[in-house]
Amino acid sequence: MRPPTDGPGAAGLGTRRAAPRPTRPTGPDPLAPLLDLPGVRDAADAARTAVDRLLGHKVLRRESAGVSSESALRGARASASLEGVDVPLAQVRTGDVSEPTLQGALRVSVALGSMVDTWDRAPGQVLARMHVLAAADLVPTADLGRPSVQASGRLGGVFGLITGATTAPAVLIAAVVHGELAAVEPFAVGSGVVARAAGRLTGIARGLDPKAVSVPEVGFAELGAPAYAEALAGYRSGTADGVAGWLAHCCRATELGAVEGLAICESLLRG
Repeated sequence: MRPPTDGPGAAGLGTRRAAPRPTRPTGPDPLAPLLDLPGVRDAADAARTAVDRLLGHKVLRRESAGVSSESALRGARASASLEGVDVPLAQVRTGDVSEPTLQGALRVSVALGSMVDTWDRAPGQVLARMHVLAAADLVPTADLGRPSVQASGRLGGVFGLITGATTAPAVLIAAVVHGELAAVEPFAVGSGVVARAAGRLTGIARGLDPKAVSVPEVGFAELGAPAYAEALAGYRSGTADGVAGWLAHCCRATELGAVEGLAICESLLRG
């Protein structure tokens, strides 16, 4: 598979901004209490500051599509590496990629821009599409885009979070969506890649990174697969400390992903 190339026809993210959406729920806000968990508020603030610093980079005034395309490429590679598929970035950039997990991650990254407007209206449809892209070469066609029956109840709750209004910061909404999908594993194959893509898409759609120029997947990869698995296990436990640890882990990965985005900007600035 060829990697994404510069321009809006590649990743399709750099020229798209999420439409404004209501943020205050009419009833109880299920995510608001997350800010009161130990360390979560500070971690969310740090992540927001890091992404805002990236969004203020002067290169984005004229090269946001190029940064977004490179971000999609690096994000796909990093997501695949968390599945145990570690291919050098230079090789990925040449398009000399045959490994099916990485190919699937690249397909999902390239298509995220076309999913932004639908995500908060029909998340089930988008999730199915993500799995078709991620697992096309890994499972039988009949199994593509079909979550397990056991996951259906919990998925309904996830979709409610995606479509609902909340005062919680976007980085936390993205972390919960990511954590829920990774924890419930709705698909026998490809759930990890789909969960990370869904988290990233939530951040884009909720206005954390509307230009899609940060690379949160690289942040997770830099923190390491063992730390990722440990944080996710804490989230699965449902304890306050476990959930807080996962949220803080996601916020730290978001910070590191913003630093990676700055590195992309600087490389384009240098030509």
